[in-house]
Amino acid sequence: MIRLLIIGTLEGELGQAARIAAARGARLAQAEGVAAALARLRGEGADLVLCELAHDIGWLVAQMAEERIACPVIACGRNADASAAVRAIRAGAKEFLPLPPEAELIAAMLQAVSGEAEGPICRDPLMAALLERARQLATSSANLLITGESGTGKEVLARFIHNESRRARGPFVALNCAALPETLLESELFGHEKGAFSGAVASRKGKFEQADGGTLLLDEIGEMDPRLQAKLLRVIQEREVDRLGGTAPVKVDVRLLAATNRDLGTEVRAGRFREDLFFRLNVVTLRIPPLRERPGDILALAEHFARRFAAANGLPRRGLSPEAEALLLAHPWPGNVRELENTLHRAVLLAGGPSIGAEAIELTPLASAVAPAPPAPAAPQAPAAAPARGVSALVGRKMEEVERDLILETLTHCLGNRTRAAEILGISIRTLRNKLHEYRAQGVQVPTGHPALLPAGASSADG
Repeated sequence: MIRLLIIGTLEGELGQAARIAAARGARLAQAEGVAAALARLRGEGADLVLCELAHDIGWLVAQMAEERIACPVIACGRNADASAAVRAIRAGAKEFLPLPPEAELIAAMLQAVSGEAEGPICRDPLMAALLERARQLATSSANLLITGESGTGKEVLARFIHNESRRARGPFVALNCAALPETLLESELFGHEKGAFSGAVASRKGKFEQADGGTLLLDEIGEMDPRLQAKLLRVIQEREVDRLGGTAPVKVDVRLLAATNRDLGTEVRAGRFREDLFFRLNVVTLRIPPLRERPGDILALAEHFARRFAAANGLPRRGLSPEAEALLLAHPWPGNVRELENTLHRAVLLAGGPSIGAEAIELTPLASAVAPAPPAPAAPQAPAAAPARGVSALVGRKMEEVERDLILETLTHCLGNRTRAAEILGISIRTLRNKLHEYRAQGVQVPTGHPALLPAGASSADG
């Protein structure tokens, strides 16, 4: 259930948009102005904000950025207000929603925020068995650990579990533990009081309090600092949180789901993850198989992404040609569902005929990482030095310049998808984020992702 905050009156056309969103399953909250909206965002939080053009969207976006409130803001107004819409976008609004509203546009907007609104796409027996097990566990209150390679759809499965649970009418809140440094992550998780640290201009509920009565997903849990692991363990045991700067604990009722692409057992043995926390989280483990282990899902997912991106880009729906299907089925998909999604997005944009042909399918050159290439025939010894020619082109350049070009080229190749780029580069998302901030400070242009490829609540300018 998407938490939608409306800024403005619920009478007239904005109210009509709110009613359409509510009919699509959104949970509504309303504020008369941006100051009241900011107070709500500090408290209950939201997944999406619709704000009338008459309000100071620039001030709201600036305050949200200062207080690290990550939530997309969409400006709403009549098409005749073109100049005001442009100013709102320049001030930080993610999109412009023309009024009177169109039901299809609002449905697409809510789906973009919630991810896979219709639930996991599944035709392969292996994935069907996993979903049946997840459905069985959803009705319990046990903490669950979701594991799997990056890009397999761990958050999609977590949302599915929430929607199948008794907490489905409560909030679903997700937090990526790798996306924030330790000091900010602590505030995001547990909240803070006014003045608790520099920049804490008002009290704010953390993700645990925002998820009260619902489900909290902690993604990339293996990236969490050991000190915060100890604090998280206490919250699980005592069912209460201590806000930074607070004087009394706050009771919370939250079902906790954790996700990771790491082997937490190995992390425990290496001393990087607390054993007691591991057993608290790992009541039951759900492992999502990589896409190469569930080939029955490939074409179903491809067709789904083709429909989605055609609608998002105002293009006609096209089916996949037999040649295109054969290419997709033969690829090992080292980047899993996320790689397939990016591939179909490119294909939808590149296709020119009545169907998506093989010429529009641009596959990433990573197949050798999963499926070894056949051995090369014997060759004279002299050509063996050929690879050195590529390396010799780097001689004379500074190491940091080579690293920068590699990072930016990889990011461009991934259509601005930072998570996928970090996987290819073999670095953490946090390291990549810091590098990109450093490059921007140097005046270097950093590739940004297409809005349809960004996670809910993220900005294309996010590091």
